[in-house]
Amino acid sequence: MSMKDHIAVANQRLWEEEVKKGCGYTIPWLDLDVSLLRRYAGGELESLPEPLDCLSPPSVFADVEGKDVLCLASGGGQQSAVFGVLGAKVTVVDLAEGQLKGDRRAAAHYGYEVTALHADMRDLSCIGDDSFDLVYQAASLCYVPHVREVYGEVSRVLRDGGLYRAQYHQPAIFFAGWDGEGYRITVPYVERVLRREDGGIEFRHYMDDIFGGLLDVGLSIRQVVDKGRHREPDPEAPLGSWAHQDAYVGGGFVIVAAKD
Repeated sequence: MSMKDHIAVANQRLWEEEVKKGCGYTIPWLDLDVSLLRRYAGGELESLPEPLDCLSPPSVFADVEGKDVLCLASGGGQQSAVFGVLGAKVTVVDLAEGQLKGDRRAAAHYGYEVTALHADMRDLSCIGDDSFDLVYQAASLCYVPHVREVYGEVSRVLRDGGLYRAQYHQPAIFFAGWDGEGYRITVPYVERVLRREDGGIEFRHYMDDIFGGLLDVGLSIRQVVDKGRHREPDPEAPLGSWAHQDAYVGGGFVIVAAKD
């Protein structure tokens, strides 16, 4: 694939390294309980155990058998495996080839077919118009400077009536850090670029872009899920860890939008 810019180069390098280190987001889910997933998709369960608790809302997993699903910037053999075992026709786009290997591994393990495309989520020119019934995006939008670039591509590849599920960081607490006693924010809200020590580049997105951008490309908002409101603090979570932070400051939310 051709790199869009230095941001893509930096974040591809970051995630290739995460694959090598065995980061939890890069390990395929090879022990899925299909009956449990079907119950969740059917509304019989309110939540799933870790690490599947990131899958939400259950409605986007309902009736996916035979449908075309794009896991956008969601490689690693996790979400794609869920859709695959539920009978969907799965395509994955990811910036890291190492992540796509996880998707191929999961597909071979469960015996379904997967199309794995090495591409930037901002440029889906490798995919034709009106190709998918559902685009599922995990918490990867923080790695692009402008969500509207992604939204335009999502709207183009979605069929009429198709759904787009995307996950976001809470912009107000994007720079929250543990200071030994609590979480402090010392970076002005106007600042939006986080250059990580490991070389990754992340971006704060603002509410007018997150919500208004969806409307501007012709998508209607169907559901908003505040993922942190039901998360009880884990007494075993290390202070300052993601698990600890999510329980205290509310890590993010999910939007489901439709192309009407």
